[in-house]
Amino acid sequence: MTSPILITGAGQRIGLALAKHFIAQGQAIIVTYRTRHPAIDELSGHGAVCVYADFSTDNGINEFVSQLKLHTNSLKAVIHNASSWDCEANNPDSSTLFDNMMRIHAKAPYLINLALSELLLNFQQQQQHPADIIHLTDYVVEKGSPKHIAYAASKAALENMTKSFAAKFAPNIKVNAIAPSLIIFNDHDSDEYREKTLKKSLMGIEPGCREIINSVDLLLSSHYITGRSLPVDGGRHLK
Repeated sequence: MTSPILITGAGQRIGLALAKHFIAQGQAIIVTYRTRHPAIDELSGHGAVCVYADFSTDNGINEFVSQLKLHTNSLKAVIHNASSWDCEANNPDSSTLFDNMMRIHAKAPYLINLALSELLLNFQQQQQHPADIIHLTDYVVEKGSPKHIAYAASKAALENMTKSFAAKFAPNIKVNAIAPSLIIFNDHDSDEYREKTLKKSLMGIEPGCREIINSVDLLLSSHYITGRSLPVDGGRHLK
């Protein structure tokens, strides 16, 4: 098996689009899921290694790392896509919400990066090309969010870790982030919400997952970019 790319949370939306993109390229992938969406069976049928992972506890994170190491001794890249878009309005227990957001968006990537660095270094030594870690953060890191305070704080922590890990692992592993705003709507989003959201960016469109795929491909093909965050926000910062 050639060195695979690990994608966390690949059962739907951006993670699923990335998984299908790499499969179409003939790139080996390992994906994680917590809920076994029908797409997981589809990915498995196309050769993806699909590993259950519960990042809500330290034991769950450690168990995932152990399971992954049974499948490969090297990794070309780790793409941290697993996420939870949760907010204060839906969670009267603010303490639990904050802990959950920090765990999935900051602690899990932190522990996984440390635990899998040896596998990434193995790829670098075999290929003489830097391995990669890519954190999927969020546009809200730039300005905060009064409705998603804990979520925004956890994504900001992840963006800061991008810089720290880039310095720690250079030059053998490049570490970057991608910070999207709207990429794709949910099926249940109302017409009113869609119209309001589209007006928040200069480009005014629903760009689709291809924008994230292109950004990931750029970072993977580079030998030089590290410690940076690519904004994929349609000029939203200028509105």
